[in-house]
Amino acid sequence: MTQEVLRQPAEAAIFLVLDVRPGSEATARDLLADIAGLTRAVGFRAPEDELSCVVGIGASLWSRLYRSSAPRELHPFRSLSGARHSAPATHGDLLFHLRARRLDLCFELARHVMTRLAGHVKVLDEVQGFRYFDERDLLGFVDGTENPTGPKAVAAITVGDEDPAYAGGSYVVVQKYLHDLDAWQALPVAEQERVIGRSKLDDIEMTDAVKPANSHVAANTIVDPDGTERQIVRENMAFGSPGAAEFGTYFIGYAATPDVIERMLLRMFIGAPPGNYDRILDFSTAVTGSLFFVPTAEFLEDPSPATATNSPDGSLGIGSLKRSRT
Repeated sequence: MTQEVLRQPAEAAIFLVLDVRPGSEATARDLLADIAGLTRAVGFRAPEDELSCVVGIGASLWSRLYRSSAPRELHPFRSLSGARHSAPATHGDLLFHLRARRLDLCFELARHVMTRLAGHVKVLDEVQGFRYFDERDLLGFVDGTENPTGPKAVAAITVGDEDPAYAGGSYVVVQKYLHDLDAWQALPVAEQERVIGRSKLDDIEMTDAVKPANSHVAANTIVDPDGTERQIVRENMAFGSPGAAEFGTYFIGYAATPDVIERMLLRMFIGAPPGNYDRILDFSTAVTGSLFFVPTAEFLEDPSPATATNSPDGSLGIGSLKRSRT
């Protein structure tokens, strides 16, 4: 069973990125095995508010937690430096993506997680996100319009037979972007729309004939040589602190392979051709960047390798037999 990546847009979210201290691997592994139960216990108080938690594991922690080889495409986030803008790589061992219709449920679950991990982890980043009007970011545009739905969404995020040991899992990239709202709001609405590639009020994508090649929509459209458009599932949230004049978007993208998101980021920061970078970066600065693997819920609960058995056809298969925790 996959973790609950695919959900209706949340009203509130907490994003926790943690570093696991050396010697604390067993504590972290035990918490991951219990995270589904903790989520059910907190969410049981208000099931209609749909509390969920998705856990991602970073490349540097994987070999410390598990004896099995890492997922095939798991690696540290790769930083990018373009002619004008950069995407930094920042460390992260664990990602907790908590979502609900109410922030208090996310808060309560995060509190239990941190209580279990007290003294064993360092908090590298904590962001509380919120729904901003009708799914808009703080730039005023609807965010996540092009998310696939139904079977297409499942296919977009789910690892398959290309990595059978981790089939059913996903990859997730997170980046925190800070916006220069003063500079953005100084632009006329028509120019803002050219930066994004969509109309601001009714969220209609510009036609290819008028959409700028360096618009945000154009930069984030990935098409394979055979004409297939590659998709990811975004669960971005707005965040901010008016008193500190901090305004941002927490980008979180799930995919069956990190290659799709990495190609998007190359187009955004380097440009295709080079120099044709995503113009939104003139107003939004990436300050973090991390890549994680999202195992199945079963793996988190019982991560040891399954017992190998002979399949009915005589080939060596993987049996769903007894598994013991490492």
